[in-house]
Amino acid sequence: MITSDLINKTILFVKQKLENAEGGHDWFHIERVYKNALLIANGESCDLTIVKLGALLHDIADSKFHDGDETVGPKIAREFLTSNAVDEATIQHVIGIIENISFKGGNTEKEFSSIELDIVQDADRLDAIGAIGIARAFNYGGFKNRPLYNPEIAPKLTMSKEEYKNSQAPTINHFYEKLLLLKDKMNTKTGKKIAQERHHFMVQFLSQFYAEWDGGK
Repeated sequence: MITSDLINKTILFVKQKLENAEGGHDWFHIERVYKNALLIANGESCDLTIVKLGALLHDIADSKFHDGDETVGPKIAREFLTSNAVDEATIQHVIGIIENISFKGGNTEKEFSSIELDIVQDADRLDAIGAIGIARAFNYGGFKNRPLYNPEIAPKLTMSKEEYKNSQAPTINHFYEKLLLLKDKMNTKTGKKIAQERHHFMVQFLSQFYAEWDGGK
């Protein structure tokens, strides 16, 4: 039986591990995804414990901050869950979520599927769009010292997983290479509804951005 005590321990563990994380991938990102996941889960038949653990541990070690190594996150999550006597079936499910949640250029087939993964993936993608998504994109761009925008560098609309991972493109390009694509990649009814609203906000932002870039209002 998995208790609320485990969820509280997981929250404390994640807060500690991400204490010095980049602003778009810190504890507050996890907390927003967690809240999004609980909201989406209300409309789905799912294992809420899996959803909670998956949301809390999904970015425990994002590969982009570990030289592209995608094994670090699952390893840390497994060690934590094992140390807390979580059953193997639950551990495997949470690891499946962590390993399959990322966008990765949008061309990678999921090797694992479940309604719990769908919920956590939608929750994570919602945090990548809208006002928060815009803020996170520019925060990460600044973290990597990328230009805001360069009209001479066109977005690459088809990229392999490796090209996507190694891209150094301006932040505005990221809207076309990922953020504006997420609306049509949502899994759940609730996720799709919220994504429509946040997508519209990004479209408005881009319109204003280009107007100001060109010396308009």
